[in-house]
This record gives sequence, C-alpha cells and structure tokens, in this order.
Amino acid sequence: MDAKVLSVTDLTRGVKARLEGAYPDVWVEGQLTNFRGVNASGHRYFSLKDEGAKLDAVLFKFSAARGLAFELEEGQQVLAHGRVSVYEPRGNYQLVCDRIELKGVGALQAAFEQLKRRLQAEGLFDAGRKRPLPVFPRRVAVITSPTGAVIQDILQVTARRCPWVPLVLIPVKVQGEGAKEEIAAALRAVGEGRAGNVDLVIVARGGGSLEDLWAFNEELVARAIAACPVPVLSAVGHETDTTIADFVADRRAPTPSAAAEILCPSADELRARVQSLDQALRQALRSRLGVARRALDALAHRLQRSSPRFRMEQGAQRLDELRQRLGAAVRRLRLSRQQALRALDSQLNALSPLAILGRGYAAAFAADGRLLRSVEGLQPGDGVRILLGQGELDAVVRTVHKERRDA
Repeated sequence: MDAKVLSVTDLTRGVKARLEGAYPDVWVEGQLTNFRGVNASGHRYFSLKDEGAKLDAVLFKFSAARGLAFELEEGQQVLAHGRVSVYEPRGNYQLVCDRIELKGVGALQAAFEQLKRRLQAEGLFDAGRKRPLPVFPRRVAVITSPTGAVIQDILQVTARRCPWVPLVLIPVKVQGEGAKEEIAAALRAVGEGRAGNVDLVIVARGGGSLEDLWAFNEELVARAIAACPVPVLSAVGHETDTTIADFVADRRAPTPSAAAEILCPSADELRARVQSLDQALRQALRSRLGVARRALDALAHRLQRSSPRFRMEQGAQRLDELRQRLGAAVRRLRLSRQQALRALDSQLNALSPLAILGRGYAAAFAADGRLLRSVEGLQPGDGVRILLGQGELDAVVRTVHKERRDA
C-alpha cells in the first residue's frame, strides 16, 4: 500500500486545522434551534439552521458575559460571530461563538422586552418593594455624566428651589462601552457609604436613541438599583423614553429637570403643606380636647354618684318607691282575698240545707233531735219536730207507713 495511512486523530486534527484556518472570523445567520438552556457551567449549546443545513454551535460563559445582550430562546433568528472549529472527541465541526445578535431592526427592542419580562417575573418591578422618597432630603447623590446639560439642569433647578440641599456628583459614563459597569459601581459606592451619608440617589441621563440609552437597560444596572439600600430616582431620557432602570427604581421622573423638581418642593408647596399640617394639628387638638372634656364630665358624674348625700337621696327615693309598691301589693292581695271569700260564701249558701228548705222542702227531727231519714223506729203517738223554710212545727205521728205514698 503506497498511500499514507492516517489515524483517526491525525485526520481529525488535520481537518480541524484547515477549518480553523479557513474560517477564523465569520458571521453566520440562522435560526436558533436545539437550545437546551444554560447548563451548570454557564455554557450554552445550540444549533443554527436554514433551509439547507444545520450547524452545531456553542457560546461559552466567558463570551456570553460580554457578547450577549439578551437570553437565547428557541426559534430566534440570529447573527452569530465566531470561529469554526472541530470537537475532536466526536469529530463534529461547530461554530464557537463570541457574540450573538438578534437579526432585524427590532433586535434591541426584543432584548429589552425579554429582560423586562424576566425581571418582572422576579418581582423587581413590584409596587410593594418601592420605597417612598424622603420629603426633605438632607444629601443627594447624582449619578450622571460630569459634562453636558443634564447636571447643569439639575444644579439650576435645585439652586432655585432648595439651595440648602447639598448634591454629590458621582461622574460616570452614560453611553458606550464600560458605561453599565461604571453606573453599577457608583450605585454600590452609594450603598456602601463611600459617597457620604446620602438619603436619595438620582440616576440621570439626557435623551437619545434606544442604543444611546442602552446602558440603563442592562441587567447589571437594574440589579444594582434593586440592591441599593438608598431610594433611587430614575431620570433617564425624555418623557417618552422608558428604560429598565425606570421600572426598577423607586420612582421615575420624566426628565432630569423634573427629577430636581421632585427632589425640591417649591416654596408654595411648602407653604401649602405647612397650612395643611396646621389645620390637621388644630383639628387633632380639638378632637383631643373634646375627648378629654367628655372624660372629665364622666368622672365628675361618677364622683357625684359616689358621694354620701347622693347615696342617701337615692336610698330615700328607693325606700319611697318600695313603700308605694308594698301598699299597692297589699291592696291587690286584700281585694283578691275579698273576691275569693265572696265566692266561697256563695258556694256555701248554695250548699246550705236552709237554702234547700227555702225551695219548699222540710226536715223532720225525732224527739231526741235525730234527723229522720226513714220511718224506722217511729211509732204512732211519737212527737216530731218539722223544720220548714220559714219556721218549724211540733207534730205527733198518727200513722206510720213503711212505703212512701206518692202524692
């Protein structure tokens, strides 16, 4: 055999060298597929495909930190930059990415919406975690560019409305490379007290395009705002501009000048507030005095009721009342007994033998006084006494009949 025999490793390495030499710096457009999420090591493995082919790809953790402004999702149309390489253990060629962008004009907007949904799901936008701004801040930190109109606008408004509030400028880049890191570092410095004892932070920038404001749409800045222990007032862009920083901050101002106005209430506002507090205080005092007066009246009434004279008067009145009730009860009892006695008298009269005699009957008595109920023991010639309804008769028995003769 004249041909040179190569090992699998030698051939694979040769192919790898030629591919890496041919495509060391390449942009590839395709649809993202087979994405399995971020693995435990922080790397992302996926594929890119079009109508005719499919290419394996990988984005390592260290590259994603600086070359990925959104999170990968299945089906996204992307532009991937990197180099072609071969994974020797499997002999597969792949694109090792160092930067991935969404394809199309709305790529940044899509990344904005994606981060917004994710942070909202974590609760970073919830109203319950928003802190109130101090009504009268004693010292305010302003995180913005040291040059330009923004810091000048804030200084002019505060000098006119509340010159007694000191401002601490923390200069940062507000656009371009390194801006997000400087803004996040400034927020950490405030939280750690390295900017002095401040009780409010203003994060400010002038208006611009979505790309110009992108530093305030970075996750790093959003989490630094959420972690800051001092209330944060976001004043980024114009009134129509909205950033992720606005959603996470404790309050949003439409412009940097408006932020300075929120920071410093005007003299008219202070005067109105003092008047309102004065009225509230007067009303509270009147209410408290009314409560105290009613309590004092109640105590005086209780004291009066507990005096010996009051108790003696109450006892005399109670005694009169009981005497009247006893007299009424005696009269009712006497009347009741009289009525019962009359009823019994009527019953006795109805049952009396004299009442029967009054109806035409008579009662006969023997000579010894016995009431005669029959003729037994009577003989002709015996004397009897006959009691009538009116008067009585003495009679002598002429004849004794054993049987009653009907009239």
